[in-house]
Amino acid sequence: MRTEGQFGRPACLQAASVQTRDSAKATALVVEDDSHVLHLLRFILEREGYEAQVATDGRAAQALVERIDPPAVVILDVMLPYADGYQLLGEMRARPGWEKLPIIILTAKSQEKDIVRALEAGANDYLVKPFKPDELRARVKRLVKA
Repeated sequence: MRTEGQFGRPACLQAASVQTRDSAKATALVVEDDSHVLHLLRFILEREGYEAQVATDGRAAQALVERIDPPAVVILDVMLPYADGYQLLGEMRARPGWEKLPIIILTAKSQEKDIVRALEAGANDYLVKPFKPDELRARVKRLVKA
């Protein structure tokens, strides 16, 4: 049975509050349109102590970016409805306080031209789906500490 959260979205897509090990909350923004991948990303991040803010399309991500403080890390898909990840990446980098924020591109696009485009646009890292959860966790830890 599917439970509805705020604004009629499935409860599994709502942001969840999780305490970090030091009792301070760190936020992670996840922009992903595949519900299975989104669920896995939320699980991984929440186990690491992050409060997950999620958007399932480019338009929702744009609205969320406008109203939230810069998170500790962003995990961003490229192929999204309404606005793609490259456009969102450029918009995030143009916002005050978001210029040096760790952004990981997580996408099925594996061609060199796509990786170069994302890195040149300001992504800090690039992972290809399907991804290994422990590798993602390690990359987040490395970038957030930097």
